[in-house]
Amino acid sequence: MTTPSRLLATALATDPSRPLLTYYDDATGERTELSVATFANWVAKTANLLRDDLDLQGGARVEVDLPLHWQAAVWLQACWALGLVVVLPSGTATQPVDLAVVTHDRAESHAAEVVSLGLGPMGLARPGSFPAYDGALDYDREVHGHGDLFTPSVEPRGKDPALVAPGATLTGAALADAAAAAAPLPRHPSGGRVLVTTALTTPAAVVGGLLVPLATGVTGVLCRHLDPARLPGRVVQENLVVVLDDDAASSGTVPDWGSLQR
Repeated sequence: MTTPSRLLATALATDPSRPLLTYYDDATGERTELSVATFANWVAKTANLLRDDLDLQGGARVEVDLPLHWQAAVWLQACWALGLVVVLPSGTATQPVDLAVVTHDRAESHAAEVVSLGLGPMGLARPGSFPAYDGALDYDREVHGHGDLFTPSVEPRGKDPALVAPGATLTGAALADAAAAAAPLPRHPSGGRVLVTTALTTPAAVVGGLLVPLATGVTGVLCRHLDPARLPGRVVQENLVVVLDDDAASSGTVPDWGSLQR
């Protein structure tokens, strides 16, 4: 059975230099582009941090509560590399988790352990920016010392739970299958890209913003704080073939990948 980890391994073996994710923040002007190889490097560092610093084992539950950002995609993939279960935030009742992954401005948590991110440009720590939660592991300052390669002690199994969302638990195989089903390759123009404007906190956004780019030749364009005035130009500049926005993501389905939605 195919899993998210195998999707990354296949993409890395097939074309490591192709652009996998492009990240924009229209509020700050930031633009970051990650090739498959660069993304895999960040995933390896993060997975090593999870195993070596936090001693998390397969089946542990990790709540990834981050805004739309390329590091959110890294965290999802790193959790799956270890066979961990990603718990998406519900916005209402909290679920018991072994680890919460949050931004530096979060001062409270219900998790046993907390990792905090500043989401600085190029993954670097922002000067003077530190976790508000007392005792949180500062990802920005710890992750860079970890190795660029990761080999799991036990290969994640496709039949095991990988993603928990309100009302749904999905296995790794189900996620990989959803990416394949949502990605009819013959309809994608060469170099086509999918624009995602919603946080990776629903199954549809996770599939569309991360797993479809891994499973196909398209690039995910993650845009935080989208400026609507820039959308027409970005459609042309980035060769966008699909837009996945809040309405599409909240519906629980991935939009028609064959045509641009405005």
